Amino acid sequence: MNFIRFSDLCSRGKVAGQRVFIRADLNVPQDTSGNITEDTRIRASIPCLQMALDAGAAVMVTSHLGRPVEGEFKPADSLAPVAKRLGELMKREIPLVSNWVDGVDIKPGQLLLLENCRLNKGEKKNSEALARKLAALCDIFVHDAFGTAHRAEASTYGIAQYAPIACAGPLLAAEMDAITAALSNPRRPLVAIVAGSKVSTKLTILKSLAANVDQLIVGGGIANTFMLAAGLKIGKSLVEADLVPEAKVVMEAMKARGAEVPIPTDVVCAKTFAPDAPATVKASTEVADDDLILDIGPDTTAKLAAQLKAAGTIVWNGPVGVFEFDAFSKGTEGIARAIAESSAFSIAGGGDTLAAIAKYGIEKQVDYISTGGGAFLEILEGKTLPAFEILERRAGG
Repeated sequence: MNFIRFSDLCSRGKVAGQRVFIRADLNVPQDTSGNITEDTRIRASIPCLQMALDAGAAVMVTSHLGRPVEGEFKPADSLAPVAKRLGELMKREIPLVSNWVDGVDIKPGQLLLLENCRLNKGEKKNSEALARKLAALCDIFVHDAFGTAHRAEASTYGIAQYAPIACAGPLLAAEMDAITAALSNPRRPLVAIVAGSKVSTKLTILKSLAANVDQLIVGGGIANTFMLAAGLKIGKSLVEADLVPEAKVVMEAMKARGAEVPIPTDVVCAKTFAPDAPATVKASTEVADDDLILDIGPDTTAKLAAQLKAAGTIVWNGPVGVFEFDAFSKGTEGIARAIAESSAFSIAGGGDTLAAIAKYGIEKQVDYISTGGGAFLEILEGKTLPAFEILERRAGG
């Protein structure tokens, strides 16, 4: 992907004295009293802010928070707790500015947080009038919020159309680089793991990947539907029987390319869905009518681990079993350990996947962990994200 990097502008001395508008993702969880309960996104935004300050810019940063009604301010929608936490982390006072669309008084060396951008009328529908006003506030627009890269809104897309310069901040640039390495120009074989409870939510992803990957590993409830499509019994396991024809289409598409969707040869079953339910390993051909399949078995895990260790690129979205229950976590742990040990370039994304990575402590062994849930899934679906498209266009790419 061809795009302008903010880091390059800084290193070339193009930022000193300029008004820099940074769109960050500071949408952090809060408790009922408004206290921030987890500040990863705030911490992740700091390198871009500091880069701009160190380069001598006048720095404005904004973000959405929650789902406010445009034009109707409520205290719960305010970025005030974010301003406080960001100030603590950066060891400086960070003023919060309201009603900023028509102009911001700012000088080089200053850092201002602009109130929740989703309060601005026309934000979500990417109003041209609003986008032009936002663009007029700055000399350089920096998109550094991958979690919003799949949305064409005024503060993510419109401003990038009209700002004098539009570029990617370090967080967004890292996502763009990782995605290019994993999907646009991958080292082969390319192995994708797509797991989750339902085929229906991942069907377009499965079809898109089936045209590109060398092995498509399915897990969770999705694997049950593929097992049924392969003629196996799955007892009373979670399944979408009406999507068996779609699963067959994916399997045939892979087969036609000399690739495959590996069907589990053994599974871990229980009679009830509970953390203390007795777990039984069974061959895939021996699942009883009252069995629930809750994980892949050790033989399947070993085979998949061998494929992952031989891969050139791995894309991982979703645990392959009910890894929250220890008795049914061995498959996901085996997959996670194999990815950690593989010399492949690995990229992982999705909430449950991140939880599994944290549980098994392999953060440092995964080459890139994507923080944008919806954006990551849309990329796997083969979609071009609005943020990527406009930044490439503005770079002449």
